Amino acid sequence: MSKPPVLINLLQALCAIVLGNVAYFFVAPVLHLPRHRPFQLDAGLTVDFLFCVVAYGLIRTARRWK
Repeated sequence: MSKPPVLINLLQALCAIVLGNVAYFFVAPVLHLPRHRPFQLDAGLTVDFLFCVVAYGLIRTARRWK
């Protein structure tokens, strides 16, 4: 396995996490989710994870269209 594809995948994942979290923090006040408690899985973490997955999917789709 060569290094450039691994680095590209890492950068795509990092961008997806950052973009997903930014989108979540803009939308979170509208969602009225319960307050997060540390070290517990809750609705906010699940929604944040879904935002990151969607961002990753959009990034991967955009790179394939290139």
